[in-house]
Amino acid sequence: MPKTSAETPFPPVICTVDVVLMALKDDALHVVLLKRKNPPFAGALALPGGYIHAQEDRTAWDAAARVLRDKTGIVSPYLEQLATYSGADRDPRGWSVSVVYYALVPAELLPADREGIALAPVAALPALPFDHQDIVALAVERVRAKSQYSSLPVYLCGERITLPRLQAVYEAVLGEPINKVSFRRKIDELDMLEPIAGEQETGGAHRPAQIYRLREEYRRALSTVQRGINS
Repeated sequence: MPKTSAETPFPPVICTVDVVLMALKDDALHVVLLKRKNPPFAGALALPGGYIHAQEDRTAWDAAARVLRDKTGIVSPYLEQLATYSGADRDPRGWSVSVVYYALVPAELLPADREGIALAPVAALPALPFDHQDIVALAVERVRAKSQYSSLPVYLCGERITLPRLQAVYEAVLGEPINKVSFRRKIDELDMLEPIAGEQETGGAHRPAQIYRLREEYRRALSTVQRGINS
């Protein structure tokens, strides 16, 4: 007969969530980092994260949303599970498992006066504790891959957007130029924008640009098509 857990006690497993929160700044993809208040790595910049609260979090997604809200003040319009990281060596406190999520948010919604928050370009990250460097790299790879065929980058935009600005957002995320004709065709296929009647962006050397907003259904779900943005 197998022994009971009381007879063979095991050390507790650390169970957390971490969130890779990304935004665009100066047309480059950035990640939000927080200064850790407690050991290990007190004072170091790290991803927003925290313990799962079994008494209040119904799911890991709920825990990630709570951590994001409590630690950054952000309710992200897009929050998706990325991967699970686990092992005996990733955390000096002991064997740990972290369910990792990534989130996108318009830069203007980031709190400007919240203490301990830093915004770092994904192309030039500072040294991060735990395995957060690898986590950010995977999140960036996932976002760029999904941006090839989906509406994902719109969650980096504000409520109002022009097509030239939206193309610039896609190009910033993908890190490469996009053919204008192919891009406009793809946006038409996605059917994710609706024009705001009578509103245009004026000024500059170009003709006025129609201002759009995201359709209601796209605020709730990510839509995908089969061909890439440049196809």
